[in-house]
Amino acid sequence: MTDTAWESLHDLPRGSNGLERAARALREASPRHTSVYLYGLEGDTLVLRALSGRPTEHTRIQVGEGVCGRAVASGASQVVADVAGDPDYVSCSLETRSECVVLVRRGGRVVGQIDIDSDLPDAFTPEDVDSLERAAELLGPLL
Repeated sequence: MTDTAWESLHDLPRGSNGLERAARALREASPRHTSVYLYGLEGDTLVLRALSGRPTEHTRIQVGEGVCGRAVASGASQVVADVAGDPDYVSCSLETRSECVVLVRRGGRVVGQIDIDSDLPDAFTPEDVDSLERAAELLGPLL
C-alpha cells in the first residue's frame, strides 16, 4: 500500500457517511483486505461506527477484550498473522485468517481504531502497518 491510497481519506464529511466512505477506501486499498471495521471509543467500550465487507455481530467490544480491545489496552497496533493461534482472537468470520488493528488518535488520545480482517494468513507487513497508521491520522477528526 502506498500513501496515495489514502488520498480519498482527506476532507471526508463528518458522521456516518464519511466513516462509511473511509471503511470502503481502506478495504479497496488492498485485495488482501476482506473486511474493514471502524470503531469509536466510548469510555471503555469500542463501538462499531462503519464497516465495509462482511457484517459482524461484534458491535461493542470492551477494552481488553479480543485483539481490538487488546490494542486499546496496550496503546499499540496489533498484527495477528494467524488468528487460530491467538488466544484473544474473537471471530467475526470463519474465513478470516489474519487481522491488523491500528489505533486512531486525536490530540494524542485514542478515539477509535481501524480493524482489518484478511482471508489470507500473514497478510499484513510492517509497511502495511506504517501506512495504515498514517491513514489512521486522517480519521481522527471523524471519530
